[in-house]
Amino acid sequence: MQEQLVCPWAELVTNWQREGRDGARPLAVPCGWEESTMELAAARARVALLRELVGPHSPGMKLKKQVTVCGAAIFCVAVFSLYLMLDRVQHDPARHQSGGNFPRSQISVLQNRIEQLEQLLEENHEIISHIKESVLELTAHVDGQPVLLPYRTPNGSWVLPPESRPSFFSISPQDCQFALGSGGQKPDLQMLAVASVLPFDNQDGGVWKQGFDITYEPHEWDTEPLQVFVVPHSHNDPGWIKTFEKYYADQTQHILNSMVLKLQEDPRRRFIWSEISFFSKWWDNISTQKRAAVRRLVGGGQLEMVTGGWVMPDEANSHYFAMIDQLIEGHQWLEKNIGVTPRSGWAVDPFGHSATMPYLLRRANLTSMLIQRVHYTIKKHFAATRSLEFMWRQTWDPDSSTDIFCHMMPFYSYDVPHTCGPDPKICCQFDFKRLPGGRINCPWKVPPRAITEANVAERAHLLLDQYRKKSKLFRSKVLLVPLGDDFRYDKPQEWDAQFLNYQRLFDFLNAHPSLHVQAQFGTLSDYFDALSKRTGIIPGLKPPGFPVLSGDFFSYADREDHYWTGYYTSRPFYKSLDRVLEAHLRGAEILYSLALSHARHAGMDSRYPLSDYALLTEARRALGLFQHHDAITGTAKEAVVVDYGVSNAAHYLVLGEKESYHYDAAGPFLGMDDMRLNQDSLPEKTIIKLDTSPRFVVVFNPLEQERLSVVSLLVNSPRVRVLSEEGQPLAIQLSAQWSSATDMVPDVYQVSIMTRLPALGLSILQLYKSFDSHSTLTSSVHIHLHGRDLPVRPREVFPVRIIPATSDDFCLDNQHMQACFSGLTGLLQSVRRAGEEHRLSSEFLIYGTRSAKDKSGAYLFLPDGDAKPYAPKEPPVVRVTEGPFFSEVASYYQHVQQVVRLYNVPGVEGLSLDVSCLVDIRDHVNKEMALRLSTTIASEDTFFTDLNGFQIQPRRFLKKLPLQANFYPMPAMAYIQDKQSRLTLHTAQALGVSSLNSGQLEVILDRRLMQDDNRGLGQGLKDNKRTCNRFRLLLERRTTANRVQDNRPISFPSLLSHMTSMHLNAEVLAMPVAREKPAPPALRSFRPLSATVPCDFHILNLRTLQAEDDLLPSAEIALILHRKGFDCGLEAKHLGFNCTTSQGKFSLGSLFHGLELGSLQPTSLTLMYPLGAASPNSTVIHMDPMEIATFRIHFE
Repeated sequence: MQEQLVCPWAELVTNWQREGRDGARPLAVPCGWEESTMELAAARARVALLRELVGPHSPGMKLKKQVTVCGAAIFCVAVFSLYLMLDRVQHDPARHQSGGNFPRSQISVLQNRIEQLEQLLEENHEIISHIKESVLELTAHVDGQPVLLPYRTPNGSWVLPPESRPSFFSISPQDCQFALGSGGQKPDLQMLAVASVLPFDNQDGGVWKQGFDITYEPHEWDTEPLQVFVVPHSHNDPGWIKTFEKYYADQTQHILNSMVLKLQEDPRRRFIWSEISFFSKWWDNISTQKRAAVRRLVGGGQLEMVTGGWVMPDEANSHYFAMIDQLIEGHQWLEKNIGVTPRSGWAVDPFGHSATMPYLLRRANLTSMLIQRVHYTIKKHFAATRSLEFMWRQTWDPDSSTDIFCHMMPFYSYDVPHTCGPDPKICCQFDFKRLPGGRINCPWKVPPRAITEANVAERAHLLLDQYRKKSKLFRSKVLLVPLGDDFRYDKPQEWDAQFLNYQRLFDFLNAHPSLHVQAQFGTLSDYFDALSKRTGIIPGLKPPGFPVLSGDFFSYADREDHYWTGYYTSRPFYKSLDRVLEAHLRGAEILYSLALSHARHAGMDSRYPLSDYALLTEARRALGLFQHHDAITGTAKEAVVVDYGVSNAAHYLVLGEKESYHYDAAGPFLGMDDMRLNQDSLPEKTIIKLDTSPRFVVVFNPLEQERLSVVSLLVNSPRVRVLSEEGQPLAIQLSAQWSSATDMVPDVYQVSIMTRLPALGLSILQLYKSFDSHSTLTSSVHIHLHGRDLPVRPREVFPVRIIPATSDDFCLDNQHMQACFSGLTGLLQSVRRAGEEHRLSSEFLIYGTRSAKDKSGAYLFLPDGDAKPYAPKEPPVVRVTEGPFFSEVASYYQHVQQVVRLYNVPGVEGLSLDVSCLVDIRDHVNKEMALRLSTTIASEDTFFTDLNGFQIQPRRFLKKLPLQANFYPMPAMAYIQDKQSRLTLHTAQALGVSSLNSGQLEVILDRRLMQDDNRGLGQGLKDNKRTCNRFRLLLERRTTANRVQDNRPISFPSLLSHMTSMHLNAEVLAMPVAREKPAPPALRSFRPLSATVPCDFHILNLRTLQAEDDLLPSAEIALILHRKGFDCGLEAKHLGFNCTTSQGKFSLGSLFHGLELGSLQPTSLTLMYPLGAASPNSTVIHMDPMEIATFRIHFE
């Protein structure tokens, strides 16, 4: 008989389970109401048990106990009355009348009862929230408990001590309605539906190759003349073939210098500019006279700033935090330096367009926008139906508050040959930079001719014919004709050639009323204003008869089957670095704002290093440049700069005695746990050298929700003891640090502890060298060699079991799930959750590229057919580590190392699988590596991907399109589902994703391509790095799926899914105190929030605004909030985290502990426009689901 394992609290656990700890959901109100009432008894028992755990209190706790008991009593009464009402409704004799015909009076009685029920539900919901707060307070101040250690059961699985605090999942039923809502009126154009009906047949359209012949009647404009706006522009990429600095020195500064001179020569001239990154650099280098001239040109309407972001961002891979950040950076710069607010968006070069961009522009108070790179078949269809101009509306918008007027350019490119009309051979003759004798000419072999008295009539008629044909594609008689290209107007001669020749053409056209045309130079807003005037509306409103569109414009093809789906993954190392930088910048912004506010509150702002603000500004701008649509090329200092901001602010906030704060730029108080030797290397963890005196580590949780996380640190000795801030010993998992599949790093040990971290807070850990190993639990390791002759050198601390030959499949489990793996490959095979087993297997694949002349490159994905299984030369070495807080399987292949980790943590971390793939394909030629997940989920041809981490876009696999057309960007997540289950792949970096068969998800991990793909870059992708791609796999049970709902072009993640994404993308930051001697001053944890943030709210940023001096902070802070839309139709049992929603109400008045809100001003997204009056009294805000809102706040 097996020996019974006894644990000091085994009986307590049994009671706990008997009382419903594991069986029942903690106080929950799901979409329905039924389950929450049933669980009352379990909840009561839990509160009683808590008191047992908490033990005796100080007298001050009595009141809180009484509050809890009273709250519980009220709750019981409320639920009991609810029960009675339901009982009466159920036994109502009126319900048994024949044929179900209710008398009208009884229907109204029923209606009243339903209304009363709803009201009771609301009251219950509020009472639950109060009980939750009371219980949390009761359990928050417990000290002096003996440390309870995890223990191992005879079957090998680890059991954790019971959580000392209950968790609440309390969702208001009203908050579930949004995801179910009908979504208001249907749009005229839904992009999913449009794509499903188009033939994508690429027929030859004549001179307009991708379109059709356009004809018109000569007298069409007799009653309403054609109004033409020619808009000169220069597209400046802040880094593409050359670096930002080189472009600025060689071209951009000359363009802007000439602009000031040449626009002043004739008041009829116009010009537009969009990239503020370049403009601000130029501004810093010009005289006050030139600055005054620029302000005059802007004020007089000759120069317009369009979009006004720091860059023209990529819309596929960028995250909405960074998109907003670069927009604020540009807008704030414009307001401060030129006093101008942009009105129109201009995006001619991003490779496909996301629906997130129109939302952000609309919330920044722009009223119109222009896009260009859209699939040529969609352009042709929209041109044929005159739908190139539309109101772009969000799929989830119940009314029309997100509408923005959008103009889609109809032809192949934004260069001059493709903008005056359908025939590029003719339009090229009106690009006067290409006059004979210049450096560039017309590929159609007919050069432009300078306009003279002799030829102006013939030339003007030829151009007017193109204008008229182009105007036939639109619904109004106002026409937009862009005039520019990349880095144009960099020489004074070009300004003269374009402006003088066009002015002669305009003068001729305007002097002949019989032509019924009015032509002139214009800015983008000149065009949109004229269009509004013609259609009789205020700018920003919907012109009568124009369509409403929802959806997005991915994926993009510019010709044939050349789909720009490769760049969703190209250079994944930098895509990953971009997100790390973003998370660190957000952390630095929040901590800086809090530290500075607390320092001001304590009258210590003179001692706080204001120079950090300049570093923050530099980091914002570096991140902004990273978002540029040709960027993600990596520049040197970014990751380093922003970490200073985090560590200095954290240093100030954790000091017990703030007077002892001393800023030393040469020797920062806190280091970073992760260090990169340079921007091309993967991060390496700092090794903490232990001593008998304590080493302190400050741990930062960048989330606005409390989190229970496993924190891992590297130390130089296995004899280690970890204490909490209060001196309580913590259980630790001690693991080896591996340099390869079978080699341990000598004298380096990984210490993992499970710790509860306050929301946006800083916690303190103490590490000692200690021979008391009572709380140290060592990981066990077994290595499957699969017949390979490899030496394994174990250390005495870690027992390692070697399995030389092929082995059986094996499983890892935690309290929520079990994951099973192939003994042969080490890859995932299946997952068991809530008693159900699901096939969930993974495999690596390789795509080749075509042998024809067009091959895959940085932009294009042109595979040579279906992917083939990755076939390494040797079987993998599989290393399995098991411990109390996490267990993992590491599979070492020749080109990829995959680690699948299962956290044994109650709550978010333990509900999904952590997957990382370290990819190195530097010895491949023209190959791309993919990871495919296969399941039994009957997803058919539908899958879902996110847009910019902001919203979800349903996708369809279309058989009529080539394989590469079915890939889409995945900045944050992708999922497949059927009626029973949903599988979500969460990602920590943007990559390309698809679902090529039912039940599958496939993600491209890296691409190595030896040639250019003829899109201007002039090089392949040969600078690959060892790249670590990180994911979370979340399997959820659906509880309320229905076909009608699933067929709508809208979907939302669950709250658990949102949380999982946040945990993956906002990792805990550990900062060891740099000095080993002398002992640092007393450190105290920092808990900035005095109330719980509703769990559908996300604090996107807390950004200190600039003072008059660019480099200094003002007293104002921008608080940016996002209320997430979520789906309640996924099971929410045993979530183990606290979660309450509040129907969009959020009280900001007492949110920040120790800081009093002096003023709260709602503003437009980028703080350019106040929305309503600033109210000092009302600090409760309300937000609708999915909305992002910005507030200008000021602390007393």
